[in-house]
Amino acid sequence: MVAPLALIAVAGCGGGSGSKSTSDSAPARPKPTASATAFPSAKGKTLDSLRAGLPEGPILAPSTTSSLGVGNNRVGFALFTPDRRFVTNAAVALYTTKHDGSDVRGPFVARLESLAVSPPYQSKTTAADPEAARAVYVADVPIPRAGRTVITGVARMNGKLARTSGFELNIPAHETGGPPTIGSKPPLIHTPTLASVGGNASKIDTRVPPATDLLKVDYAKVVGKKPVVISFATPLLCASRVCGPVVDVVEQAKAATRSDVAFIHQEIYNDNQVNKGFRPQVLAWHLPTEPWTFVIDRHGRVANRFEGAVSVGELERAIAKVS
Repeated sequence: MVAPLALIAVAGCGGGSGSKSTSDSAPARPKPTASATAFPSAKGKTLDSLRAGLPEGPILAPSTTSSLGVGNNRVGFALFTPDRRFVTNAAVALYTTKHDGSDVRGPFVARLESLAVSPPYQSKTTAADPEAARAVYVADVPIPRAGRTVITGVARMNGKLARTSGFELNIPAHETGGPPTIGSKPPLIHTPTLASVGGNASKIDTRVPPATDLLKVDYAKVVGKKPVVISFATPLLCASRVCGPVVDVVEQAKAATRSDVAFIHQEIYNDNQVNKGFRPQVLAWHLPTEPWTFVIDRHGRVANRFEGAVSVGELERAIAKVS
């Protein structure tokens, strides 16, 4: 049995993708890291027999703590060596099983989404952080039923297969009481703007330099009138090391978007101090982790959501569907 791994919010989940983009230069969806035939078949396997004979490989660290449900899911994750170095040169596939290790399904081959942005959009916060995430693995994983489900992986590194760590979640039959779901209308919130803080961006943005073009619009005044991209993140105080890169990604996506879309960055903590707790906007949307990025359509409904890391390509493709 795979012991649950302490979840590390280094990757995102939720949302989807497509081929249309918001600009001619929008990154295309990356190809899978390998073909499914490069990994063991799940047919007739248990979790133990799938992993039998495979040496221990990298640590699989997901951030899918509150986004997975019955049906198709975008599962984002990172791979780490035991000494905490990112692994970005592996081919990797995910598998799902029941709690008891039966009903193995897969392989669901992941793609590698780069978190790199062009120099004008990279913050000093991200550039100065050697542990900031640079890429995220993403796999499209169908989960057939509610209940306790194990997700684990097999990685191919230097031509050899190895097993990754795994994690277990209790998949709900229906999402309730958590973050806004795709198709729902989130609670109406007012987001602070430069005007509301007398132009002092440091009160509402820990990024260096502040992303002032993401601080001009109050969510409550634009939602339902035009598409909105709203990212809940704290670049300076982020435990997952992806908040800085995510705000940089939103900055670049905004610059590439030609349509009339509102872009908003919302900080996480009151007065930008962890010990003062979550800001009311974060509590209203029931966000248990950070960062989260939502793409809201012109009718005020969630069209896409990303928990944790999201690439420029993924975000631009999501924006294209609502603009």
